[in-house]
Amino acid sequence: MREVIYAMHFSGQAEPVGEVGNVLRAATSAPSCTLISTVGPDALVGVLASAAGGEATFESEVTFTGERSFQEVGTIGFGTRHQLRFSTVGSGYLAASADPGRRQGAVMWRVEGGAGLFAGASGLITSNFFVDEGLGIAAHQLGVLLLPGVKSQSGRG
Repeated sequence: MREVIYAMHFSGQAEPVGEVGNVLRAATSAPSCTLISTVGPDALVGVLASAAGGEATFESEVTFTGERSFQEVGTIGFGTRHQLRFSTVGSGYLAASADPGRRQGAVMWRVEGGAGLFAGASGLITSNFFVDEGLGIAAHQLGVLLLPGVKSQSGRG
């Protein structure tokens, strides 16, 4: 198995679905990027920088199960032929933040397979995100994936 790690910043929009009012549909995208985290005399500096490459797309359905909890299922597309399917591990969390115009949340997803390079893939993805008053989304994802049938270049599989 080959281990693939990614970190990306997704942005986009959510919209209400249905009549009950507890379901949102989210659609976001993220350009290719590099993440640099540096620990130095001034503590921690984190930078996301543009990188050559394509765009990832994200679509999900979010069902609120409580005032601050939710379940989520969806897909993440990398290029035109490679897609991951995921669902929530436990419950996601969304609540007020120190910024009065945005709510902040976090969720962990289990990869349930996919298509293309990700057929039969497994792994976990975390997302730390903000949702503004207009349902605009800004999400930072970190994924650690295992791809079957692909020999690891790191010596771990």
